[in-house]
Amino acid sequence: MFDYTVATNNSIKEAISSLELSLKEEKFGVLWMFDIKEKLQEKGLEFESDYLVLEVCNPYEAERVLKENLLVGYFLPCKIVVYSDNGKTKIGMPRPTALINLVNNEEVKKLANDIELRLINCINKSILS
Repeated sequence: MFDYTVATNNSIKEAISSLELSLKEEKFGVLWMFDIKEKLQEKGLEFESDYLVLEVCNPYEAERVLKENLLVGYFLPCKIVVYSDNGKTKIGMPRPTALINLVNNEEVKKLANDIELRLINCINKSILS
């Protein structure tokens, strides 16, 4: 699977707040939060589901992977989405390991695996809060 997605009973606002706290523990920061619903409605389009994309980064990890292969920058920053789906809040991300396989570099694959496990841990901790 290319993604990791979980559901929570928390509201979107609660899920994001909890996620931000767990990300900070792993030294990831939210660089930007893109509200797709708001942007589409701003353009006159009807999109009813709440859908937010968080671009997250750990500068130390970004430096490590970029030193191994500059093409990895095409996948940065990491994305985590929080959205409403049939009354449930979902949190998910594309798996860094799925993307990094395209680069074909064993050291980068190891780094991506570590980052993926840490981000999954952050997501899992956020749904338990």
